[in-house]
Amino acid sequence: MLTAAFTALSQILSPPMRTILWRSIALALVLVAVLAVGLQRLLSWFATSGEVWLEAWLGPGFHTPLNILAWIVSIAAGLGVVLGAVFLMPAITSLVASVFVDDVAEHVERAHYPAERPGTALPVGLAMTEGVKTAALTILVYLIALPFVFVAGAGFIAFFVATAWLLGREYFQLAAMRFRSPAEAKAMRKQHAAIVFTAGLVIAAFVSIPIVNLATPLFGMAFMVHMHKRLSGPRPELIEPVRKSGVPVA
Repeated sequence: MLTAAFTALSQILSPPMRTILWRSIALALVLVAVLAVGLQRLLSWFATSGEVWLEAWLGPGFHTPLNILAWIVSIAAGLGVVLGAVFLMPAITSLVASVFVDDVAEHVERAHYPAERPGTALPVGLAMTEGVKTAALTILVYLIALPFVFVAGAGFIAFFVATAWLLGREYFQLAAMRFRSPAEAKAMRKQHAAIVFTAGLVIAAFVSIPIVNLATPLFGMAFMVHMHKRLSGPRPELIEPVRKSGVPVA
């Protein structure tokens, strides 16, 4: 697994991958800005109009707790862009990965598995659906874990574990679906759940590093292409037939 991680890390800096890297970083920055500003606007609304609405709904007995909550939220709103950039990065990388999944996988397969038949590019709709589902699930899990941030750091542990599970799940299935149906890819992920989760921990550690995490879509996808190949084992049907002359059979 470590060999696969270091191989993926070295390849994302190679010349063939640099164009994809810059494109993915640009898209990630745009999404960071959009989502973070959206978060800031939502928190600002709650700090002003939301408190009044909730008090009218819950009753005057909740005035003091809501006032305290609104004060906390108003501070969070001022940090909305920063918080969004930090906590929403895994969700953002999920969306970016769904855009560049085939570009990255093709480079990895061509460079490291030239004797095997390349995978089939995923339909855009399928890849985007997987990315949106993972991003939405990531945000939901984070919202659930957020209150525990103030309980002896339990929330941060929950964030890390959830990130490992979610990103490991998505990147592995994207890599596997280039060779298998969605149902087969899902079944394979479940069969190797412990290994996929452990690989997800590596991706979670990568995405937790500021600035460097902008390259997560490339690293995560390249890493899981290697992991899928290793878990698949020898598959004769994927080996290109070779003539004695060394020229692949058409």
